[in-house]
Amino acid sequence: MKLKAFNHTTGDFLETTIALEEKNPSKCLIGRHPNCDFILNSPEVSRVHGLILYQQQVYYYIDLASTDGSRINNKPAAVNESFLIETGDGIRIGDFFVFVEFEETSMKLDSDVFFNSETQIAENIDNIPQNSQENDTTVRCIKIIDETEDVKTFSLVAQPPILFNGTSFNYKPGQFAILDLEIAGKQIKRPYSISSSPSRPYNLEITVKRVSSPTNQPELSPGLVSNWLHDSFKIGDKLKISPPMGDFNYFENSHKKLLFISAGSGITPLMSMSRWLCDTTCDFSVIFIYSVRTQQDIIFREELEFMAKKYPNFKLAINLTGKESDLNWSGYKGRLNETMLSEIAPDFKQRIAYVCGSEGFLESVQDILKQLNFPMNNYYQDSFGLSSAIKPALTSNITDTSQKGVVIFSNSDRKVVCDADETILEAAQREAIDLPYGCQMGVCGRCKLRKISGKISYENDFNCEDDYVLTCVAKVNQTVTIEG
Repeated sequence: MKLKAFNHTTGDFLETTIALEEKNPSKCLIGRHPNCDFILNSPEVSRVHGLILYQQQVYYYIDLASTDGSRINNKPAAVNESFLIETGDGIRIGDFFVFVEFEETSMKLDSDVFFNSETQIAENIDNIPQNSQENDTTVRCIKIIDETEDVKTFSLVAQPPILFNGTSFNYKPGQFAILDLEIAGKQIKRPYSISSSPSRPYNLEITVKRVSSPTNQPELSPGLVSNWLHDSFKIGDKLKISPPMGDFNYFENSHKKLLFISAGSGITPLMSMSRWLCDTTCDFSVIFIYSVRTQQDIIFREELEFMAKKYPNFKLAINLTGKESDLNWSGYKGRLNETMLSEIAPDFKQRIAYVCGSEGFLESVQDILKQLNFPMNNYYQDSFGLSSAIKPALTSNITDTSQKGVVIFSNSDRKVVCDADETILEAAQREAIDLPYGCQMGVCGRCKLRKISGKISYENDFNCEDDYVLTCVAKVNQTVTIEG
């Protein structure tokens, strides 16, 4: 067994190999005392802080009543309780991140790259190319965590394992990745925000909520991929995932005073940012506002409350929006409004705001901030749970196209009529025309095709060249000819 530890405050890197005996049980003591098997010389580490126990070919971590406690994947480890540790798990002991490399795994951590210093970590992450067109990576599921009754976290590792300075698992806190998988014989791609932090290098996690049809539109199909992951994706299963991408991430600016606002499963990219900040940064201030319907819907509750308790500069405010009474809740109730925001974050105008949630939630938060004269140049948002409603099919013999657009695909000599609210990609898929695509949000660039003639429009500025079209977000109201 190989132990590697990095102190993000001092930049110290420690590494040792422990030969656990064949007898069961066999243990490795960790602490600052000279008699420990793995010595972490830091005031925050107890003399004998914890131990790794090897028993019946399984590894456990046990906190031995240490002063400051231990955390496994940023969750507190109860004293004298055995916690199963697996590939990809990180143990926080004082200012050290401890990673265990088992003999049966071929994963190797490049200390010269990842553990050099906090500055080196930031430089590596900040140099990640955006809108990467590299090939997808095959990943395997090693763990599934039930966060709530309808939310699961899937922990993924690359097959074969990839170093931190490789291409596939490099990401900035807050980015997303595209899952490419086969369901019922059909290849489907869907983007998901990454909920894990790049400070924990072995694995990547996505947190997925089960999707139901809207109560007022039961005829609509529920989330195909999300529900498939819940029902069919198991530990050991594999799928393909794109290189992470997206501009909604903390590293877009270096401001130290932050305001995170999220609702429901929109918490995932902000959780990635929060984990990164708590893992690597001392000089920051976060006010985290989280809106959910009931207490049972709070994702990452235990970890969020631990962060708020551990870090005085991490303030957590959860507001319940459900109409049913919750007698055990003493926190905020009702939807977020101007009064509530001002009470939770009196200095909100001095902060950079990162907001993630449904389209309706984003519009509501924008209205609140504008009413309070928040400087909107310090506002960043990420739409979570984009509408997946199936649009009514348009028949091919439509004669009145005055209010519609026509797309001509030059390579296949096909013509498709587009509804005013329909993207080119949606229209092509409806007519069984196979076009490349990825995130379906105009970010990754995989859907980009050359435009030969005509004009298209976007609801937002996607910085696309005039002679190209991002088909997943482009709409037409005249005749447009593109390659494809």
